[in-house]
Amino acid sequence: MAINQKKAGVALSYVGEAVKILSGLLYTPILIRLLGQNEYGLYQLAYSVMSYLSLLSFGFGSSYVRFHARYLVKNDRDGIAKLNGMFMLVFGLLAGLCLLCGGVLVSNIEMIFGTGLTSSELEKAKILLIIMVVSVAINMPNSVYNCYITAHERFVFQKLLRVLQNVLNPMLALPLMLLGYDSVAVILVSAILTFAVFFSNLFYCNKALSIEFSYRGLKFSLLKEMWVFTFFIFLNQIIDQINWNIDKVLLGRYSGTVAVAIYGIGAHINTIYVQTSTAISNVFVPSINRSVAENKDERLIDLMTKVGRIQFFVLGLILSGFIFYGKPFIRFWAGEGYEESYIVALILIISITIPMIQSIGVEVQRAKNKHYVSSIIYFFIAVLNIVLSIWLIKRYGCTGAALGTAVSLVMGNVVFMNFYYHKYVGLNMFKFWIGIIRAIPSFVVPCIFSYLYTRFISIDSFINLVVAVLCYTIVYAVSIWLFGFNVEEKQIFSNGLSKLRKKR
Repeated sequence: MAINQKKAGVALSYVGEAVKILSGLLYTPILIRLLGQNEYGLYQLAYSVMSYLSLLSFGFGSSYVRFHARYLVKNDRDGIAKLNGMFMLVFGLLAGLCLLCGGVLVSNIEMIFGTGLTSSELEKAKILLIIMVVSVAINMPNSVYNCYITAHERFVFQKLLRVLQNVLNPMLALPLMLLGYDSVAVILVSAILTFAVFFSNLFYCNKALSIEFSYRGLKFSLLKEMWVFTFFIFLNQIIDQINWNIDKVLLGRYSGTVAVAIYGIGAHINTIYVQTSTAISNVFVPSINRSVAENKDERLIDLMTKVGRIQFFVLGLILSGFIFYGKPFIRFWAGEGYEESYIVALILIISITIPMIQSIGVEVQRAKNKHYVSSIIYFFIAVLNIVLSIWLIKRYGCTGAALGTAVSLVMGNVVFMNFYYHKYVGLNMFKFWIGIIRAIPSFVVPCIFSYLYTRFISIDSFINLVVAVLCYTIVYAVSIWLFGFNVEEKQIFSNGLSKLRKKR
């Protein structure tokens, strides 16, 4: 049962990622056209502000499974019930704190956004924020049920619920927008689905898993141990929020909703780019932990290089393709008025490429318990991102915001991390980069092809863009096979194709 749950859970995780990416690609352009640039910018801005309230969970959810396992091994049902009770109390208090902080945000919205928003936009922003505050607050106690399901490895229910949420969100919101409703309806649909997920988890935990809560004899001394464990996870959450959401907030304050909308499109493309990479690396976490336990650093750098090369080939297709075909794609996908989104997206995806192909290194750090130093360094660089972005936004607008984030990412995730991996984590980064550099010549032919194609053939329709991208993908695949893949990579690819043929 557990094995089937894991296999199905992995499959549904990939389905969920695919649905999320496709939903973003198909739903976003419709959202932009139905809401309009200003309204879409306001919608993006409200989401960015609310994402900071989710930090009030302080990363406690990540520690539940660890402590639940302690009691499960001893078959201590009373201990699990007390753990559930303590977590429910903690998250109940955090929900109250969320409502309090949300109320302060709504009351001081004029001070937060200054003159960046008009009076009517400020009024609508208040409504959006109120709905989102309630949604985030209800999600706090839901964390207990969600973590309990994870601890019991009921991945099918959990992942399927997430897939349904991602599918239903646009399906319910689109009819309302077609009827003339604005961003308030879109946010309201999202909030209703959050409530639906909460009650689904509550019902499942009570009926299928017989969850129990006990509020007597609670061991609050555990909170100190939990805080030590979750602090650096919480710090990483802060860093992620600063790096990926602060630009929209700053643009809303200094440039207005149109700038937020333009930046939001570029940031959305970057999100899809990141999701494509992380879907590859996540499956190697168990192998990494085994290698660390056996003290096999050579095996770790070999794995990091192998996975890094695969990620490099996948991301290289998207990045190089976007360089040549990104402008017409933005024009047909987002519409007129989003030309600067191409520059924003390009700056962001270039700056994140090296960290993405080195994502195995992050898991190695955690497995070796050496992620504390990098978290602290990342935090100070994230603060630099804020200062730098404010200065650049005032001079270059959306492009300046992207540049501020890019400079910070390069300093922290590229320069510092490569030094840290090599010097303190025990990974031979010279070996890694030799493996990556050997793959670069395979990009020459596709780039020459795309340069000549875009120079002599006009991409003036969506059909022409699709044809160009398909031709480029074929040329890229042939070039990678001939000049990029090594013998082992060709074998892996050939084995994958043969398995697909057998299934058919």
